[in-house]
Amino acid sequence: MHKSWEEIFKNYPKIDELNKLIETINKKRLTTTIYPSKEQVFRVFDLALEDIKVVILGQDPYHNPDQACGLSFSVNDGVALPKSLINIYKELHDDLGIKPAKTGNLESWFKQGVFLLNAVLTVEKNSPASHSKMGWENFTDYIIENISEKNENVVFVLWGSYARSKNKLIDSSKHKIIESAHPSPLSAYRGFFGSKVFSQINDYLDACSKKTIDFELNMKTNKQISFF
Repeated sequence: MHKSWEEIFKNYPKIDELNKLIETINKKRLTTTIYPSKEQVFRVFDLALEDIKVVILGQDPYHNPDQACGLSFSVNDGVALPKSLINIYKELHDDLGIKPAKTGNLESWFKQGVFLLNAVLTVEKNSPASHSKMGWENFTDYIIENISEKNENVVFVLWGSYARSKNKLIDSSKHKIIESAHPSPLSAYRGFFGSKVFSQINDYLDACSKKTIDFELNMKTNKQISFF
């Protein structure tokens, strides 16, 4: 965890609840497969608070084997692309002309200031939303509020009704909120496709004299693939 989060964690009013939750989940790991790994649960907090330019909010981690990595919507190199991420790449291509990457690893976005936060930080294997309403939401709501309060000109990306319900935690007078349908195959055609979220992000950052995000993920060692 970056040191910029230490005081925020320390001042969390429900810190005892959070510690008890972590203890409960660690005990569950003895008999249940839980994602992501213990070491990656708080991975998103490796990004300094002051470096956050964009927040992309997910609901909970991927629940299939080898997918969850502590960053919302991202998977490790070599893991098959989840369907929502395929649709994110399609919109990225339509919006900015960036060809879909073979990798689902979004770490390069993260390192540029894209805070890839899930509202719930753990999940049980093959059981979506299995750790919802255990206390994670209280904690991540607090984190969103702190980002809104302490930072200026952050883009908050809220995909789907669950994420959009968090807009009340954000001060829209000093941040940009982008809301649309979720990139899931069940809803992407209801407003996610054509939303031009990536150009909206960079247009806002540029207008605020912030360095824009390079959304190109293809490294020299990663071949491009096409879904078109």
